[in-house]
Amino acid sequence: MRSILKSVFLAALLAHGSVVAAQETTTEAAPAEDAAPAADATPNDLALGEPLGPKVGEPYVREEFGDWALRCIKADEGSRDPCNLYQLLSNNDGVAVAEFNMFRLPEGQRAVAGATIVVPLETLLTQQLTISVDGANPRRYPFTFCNRAGCVARLGFTQEEVDEFKRGANASVRLVPAAAPTEEVVLTVSLTGFTAGFDSSDQATQE
Repeated sequence: MRSILKSVFLAALLAHGSVVAAQETTTEAAPAEDAAPAADATPNDLALGEPLGPKVGEPYVREEFGDWALRCIKADEGSRDPCNLYQLLSNNDGVAVAEFNMFRLPEGQRAVAGATIVVPLETLLTQQLTISVDGANPRRYPFTFCNRAGCVARLGFTQEEVDEFKRGANASVRLVPAAAPTEEVVLTVSLTGFTAGFDSSDQATQE
């Protein structure tokens, strides 16, 4: 196999050299008045390729709004792609620690939006999760379950709480590591672009 690959590689080099030599010969023999080929010209036998969209079941970023991304899952043809607002949260050292996902809920219930927050497995679950916007009105939420990806808290937000997100500059997510139960980790959630992203996720839901 190695010798075959080597032969193919050498053949490609020789072919490339032949092309270069032919080009040099042609350049010398060509009349001065001949126009040079365009710099961006592409030979007809070179395929440029076609972009491929996501496959069914694959996640993709539909649009970005400030520090938020509208992340969707490709659904079967004829079905609406489910989408949610997404932000990756990092600690003060720039290490990714948690994921924040928010999505709209059907009308007619107290919570108008839901969220899932995924944190590391080494989190002290009994201390739960605390969220506040610009340091005001902190609320505590329990963790729902853990898997290999981490521990998940499932949250519901009323319209008033969503409006706080829209007006705010930053939210904070507080958790306690199991290895250091007397300490806490506070992650900053940027609200830059949240309003436009949340309104866009509403439109995506209606499509």
